[in-house]
Amino acid sequence: MTGDEAVVTTTTEQGVSVVSLCGDIDEEHAPALARALAATPPGGLARTVVDMSRTRFADSSVLHALLDAQRAHRAAGAALVLAGPLQIAVRRLFEVTGAASAFRMADTLEAALTP
Repeated sequence: MTGDEAVVTTTTEQGVSVVSLCGDIDEEHAPALARALAATPPGGLARTVVDMSRTRFADSSVLHALLDAQRAHRAAGAALVLAGPLQIAVRRLFEVTGAASAFRMADTLEAALTP
């Protein structure tokens, strides 16, 4: 992986689905994020964590994918947790749009993995 490459990966840690975002995640990468999130909980594990600690940038297409996943998780009785720490550009996306209150957020991946 080069320093500029954006990556979306899915793993399972401590019985929790973890979707990790790395780099600048924008409309080009949002479909991969949406697919990864669609393949998690509803009907599977009770919680999904989106690790955004290595995300340098995210745009509105990423926010849209996260909000869609949040609705699907709630409908299935599952939790979606965003893990930071969020970098400034990502934090601004949530603050400017007012979307931060729509999500459960944790300061670290470790905290997000804790029920």
